[in-house]
Amino acid sequence: MKFNFGAVAAWLTSIVGALLTLLSLIAAWFIFTLLRTAHKRGELAPKPEAVGLGAVTNFFDTLGIGSFAPTTAYMKLRKMAPDSYFPAILNAGHALPTVVQALVFITLVQVDPVLLLSCIVAAVAGAFIGAPIVQRSPVRLVQGVVGAALLIAALLFAAKNLNWLPPGGDALTLPPTLFAAAVGAHFVMGVLMMFGIGLYAPSLIALSLMGLNPAAAFPIMMGSCAFLMPISSLRFVRSDRIDLRVVLGLALGGIPAVLLAAFVVKSLDLVTLRWLVVVVVVYASLLLLRSALVGEKTAAAAAST
Repeated sequence: MKFNFGAVAAWLTSIVGALLTLLSLIAAWFIFTLLRTAHKRGELAPKPEAVGLGAVTNFFDTLGIGSFAPTTAYMKLRKMAPDSYFPAILNAGHALPTVVQALVFITLVQVDPVLLLSCIVAAVAGAFIGAPIVQRSPVRLVQGVVGAALLIAALLFAAKNLNWLPPGGDALTLPPTLFAAAVGAHFVMGVLMMFGIGLYAPSLIALSLMGLNPAAAFPIMMGSCAFLMPISSLRFVRSDRIDLRVVLGLALGGIPAVLLAAFVVKSLDLVTLRWLVVVVVVYASLLLLRSALVGEKTAAAAAST
């Protein structure tokens, strides 16, 4: 029996097409839910400061800096929202810009569609488990988890600048054992995303260690986030721990910035920027950890003495 390579290629292409169609439908439903909920709450007017923040963070997110850590640091330093709001704002506010990233990179960058689909499904499953845990978690637990995540993000930024991260291989797929490990890792990352811990850096590092081409990791990490963020954020936008004015601002500023970075700028010398992000993120992390350890009232009293 002759193997039909054309049929296999068509099947793999259909997976990508189905993913892109489904992602577009999910994004449309998320937009409808977000706008309807914001209208009911009287929070339909985006905060101008959040628009600028979304533009800057999503521009550099598309180039590989990441958006969660800088956004968290800025919101903490500017006191844009209570600390317990951060996970919901991050996931809902950056959801639509991330969808745009995924639509671009899944279309343009080649990777095994089965690996792509499996990692996306695993990340979404993890997000389903993580979202209700975050909503029920005490404020100080959220502060502690996000603060620790910021420290890890700062270490990853520094490691990237010092060339300590794995360079990756040239594979576009993985053997069965590593395939399963990648899927399991993305399930865990999906849970952690709900606490505001960015998936991009851990996903890129894990896949590179397994020998995948780093360029091929981009559609996987962006696709995973693009599916899990709007789906999980349907719960977040209806919760009490969120400011939809900030969410709308991040989205409005982020979408055109993603397109600018993807199609116009494409690359920059990001080393100096990463070192700046390290300093700011570490400082914000220490503030969050202090709040988690001593409580908001004690921290405020200590700051005023």
